[in-house]
Amino acid sequence: MHFKNISLYSLTLILTLSSCSGKKEEEKTVYENTKFAKNNKNSVHLTEKQIQSVGLTTTAIQNRNMEKLVRLNGKAEIAPSHINSVSSIMGGHIKSINVINGSHFNKGQVLAVVEDPQFIQLQQDYLVTKAQLEAARLNFNRQKDLNTSKASSDKTMQTAQADYATLNATLKGLEEKLRIIGINTKGLHTGNIRSRISIHAPFTGFVSKIFVNNGQYINPADTLFELINPAGLLLELKVFENDVNDIQTGQEILVYNNQNPGLKSNAKIISVVPSIENGGSATAIAKLSSATAEFVKGMYINAEVKISSRYTQGLPNEALVSYENKNYVFEDLGKSNYKMIPVVTGISDDQFTEIIKSDFLKDKKIVQKGAYSLLMMLKNKAE
Repeated sequence: MHFKNISLYSLTLILTLSSCSGKKEEEKTVYENTKFAKNNKNSVHLTEKQIQSVGLTTTAIQNRNMEKLVRLNGKAEIAPSHINSVSSIMGGHIKSINVINGSHFNKGQVLAVVEDPQFIQLQQDYLVTKAQLEAARLNFNRQKDLNTSKASSDKTMQTAQADYATLNATLKGLEEKLRIIGINTKGLHTGNIRSRISIHAPFTGFVSKIFVNNGQYINPADTLFELINPAGLLLELKVFENDVNDIQTGQEILVYNNQNPGLKSNAKIISVVPSIENGGSATAIAKLSSATAEFVKGMYINAEVKISSRYTQGLPNEALVSYENKNYVFEDLGKSNYKMIPVVTGISDDQFTEIIKSDFLKDKKIVQKGAYSLLMMLKNKAE
């Protein structure tokens, strides 16, 4: 019996040592799943090894002069007034196209050449009418002189006057048609009649779309090109409901694209649409202070708006964590215990965030570095 008691004692000792060894092995894992009391779900306890691994530091509520930095995002668009559809005044065959999609052009540059016999006929009609008008002018002057001496009747003079007026109106109409299609009548004569007209760029900009090809016959109603005037570039920005009251017409903002976030351009809010869409945001329209090639139609962009500063209390951004759309901080309770506390945030900048009604945090030690790691441990505990 005595031997059996010793054996039982030895077995108990072995099991106890094995259990201790197992615990030491568990502590090697930095983010171990510690046992928590069911009534303390917002608290977490760390081992010394965990604290060293995470590198926890603490801070306290601080008084600061802070500016609210509102971050917006959206897209670059072109105002409808700065998107032009270009067509030919008269129909014809496309003889050449001198641009491609996306190419830059200058005002007055030839975009395409159109050819048709009707251009020849129009110039011919102009020159014939011009010659007839001169003859009608001479005849009218002659009839006036004859009528003065009663050598011709009033009816003859009136007929000559009507012919002259009719031809003069016809000539003016032909001259205007030729001007519209780009033919200058001042230098037009029988030796330089041409069968082609050029389609010129009405402004400096970029080609958005080309709808024709060489040899194609076009009608006056057909669109040849869609052109974009970059002077009409607008920035359509989403403003979340919480920030709507802070965004106003006339505010200066900084904008940048995701490809080059370090290069920021100045812009100004020119309008704010006074309605909240289904997504919980309103739309603000901004315009660049100066033209830049960094932004093109359809590009996703970001913006920063600085709101007037105020003296308030806040914490470093690193101390705040977000969980299920709410903000929290962790209080250091001592003895390696930490408790998650809900807070209401206000304005924020690159380093600090305002805490609304922060008196309850006075004299408390708040975790700064390592707050996110504590949140992850707490989530693991909940699971």
